[in-house]
Amino acid sequence: MNYIEIILVVSVALVVYTYFGYGLVVWLLIRLKGKRPVKQLDDNYWPDVTLAVPAYNELSCLPAKVENSLDQDYPRERLHLLFVTEGSNDGSDEYLRSHYAGVVDVMGGSERRGKVAAMNRAMEHIKTPIVIFTDANTQLNTGAVRELVKHFRDPEVGAVAGEKRILTNDNEAAAGAGEGLYWKYESLLKRWDAELHTIVGAAGELFAVRTNLYEPVETDTILDDFIISLRIAGRGYRVAYEPDAYALERPSFSILDEQKRKIRIAAGGFQSIVRLSYLLNPFRYGVLTFEYVSHRVFRWAVAPLCLPIIFLANCLLALQAFTEPSDRGNGWVALLVLQCLFYGAAWAGYLLEKKQLRWKALFVPFYFTFMNVCALAGLVRYLRGAQSGTWEKVRRADDVTLKATQESARK
Repeated sequence: MNYIEIILVVSVALVVYTYFGYGLVVWLLIRLKGKRPVKQLDDNYWPDVTLAVPAYNELSCLPAKVENSLDQDYPRERLHLLFVTEGSNDGSDEYLRSHYAGVVDVMGGSERRGKVAAMNRAMEHIKTPIVIFTDANTQLNTGAVRELVKHFRDPEVGAVAGEKRILTNDNEAAAGAGEGLYWKYESLLKRWDAELHTIVGAAGELFAVRTNLYEPVETDTILDDFIISLRIAGRGYRVAYEPDAYALERPSFSILDEQKRKIRIAAGGFQSIVRLSYLLNPFRYGVLTFEYVSHRVFRWAVAPLCLPIIFLANCLLALQAFTEPSDRGNGWVALLVLQCLFYGAAWAGYLLEKKQLRWKALFVPFYFTFMNVCALAGLVRYLRGAQSGTWEKVRRADDVTLKATQESARK
């Protein structure tokens, strides 16, 4: 093998490991050593809990969110609701205070300092031993709080992540359908991570932490949920996973909205890698480092960089095959053809998406390529220092229909 072939083979191996190999390795480890023992959980464990809902300009979602929170299958006197509406100028404060006075607590303020700053401020006033963070635009299953809280009976558990589920219709755009497929696969990996040791990163739509373990987060942090949960894991606690506690969310309204969200998340991923660099030490953190590097660092910082290297190296080897024909050269040509077909399918999926057309066969190549292109754009954004900790609301698929609800709520 020449050096170009070595580069290509190593790059392909890294990509395959990132998206398929890691899951296979974790699955095999679980089968060989068995699942992590689960301590007996007490169904009569009912500690006081605060459901904290950051809600910047989310008036259209508030009626449904409050009612959904009140419908939780948990002792009402032990479940406290806190809506953090800091910086909102859409009437959220007035609506909550007038319609739910004495039912929910509202932490407002005219200055928009960002989600993380608002969360830090809110945590200074929360007295319950457990706090559950959830987004205003999500709906929780009625047993979500109960299912999350039961894990804290185990003193080794410092945080618990719920499951994020994407609601897609049959006629949904490719981005939305692709997002749903991605989260189904991601949920499976989280389940295996938890069975092996701990999950590496909670989804902000629904996760719970012990209040005394919360550390104030830098206000410019993009992935606050990820940083909070990983820092707790780094202190020796487990981050459990509870798929029976889930948050339902609609996909992004359009491919541009999804692109904006993905690039921001990717920039936050690189920011997190820098701030959590101490977790890269396997001699100190062991299995946590293995899971963190394989599941997150490779996904954000390795595979996206390998893909263009694979394509360019493959082009060079295919050119060599025309000047120096060989069986191995024919193999490189075949691989290049397959790559071109794959990216061609992704491009076709993108064009169809822009026309609001949908073809299931293009979901995987489209979303895979889209996700990795956004990761590269996120790296550029991070290097430029163009990220901000202030909330950047992305339109969801139902945002347009919710305008009527917003007008009704204002009345």
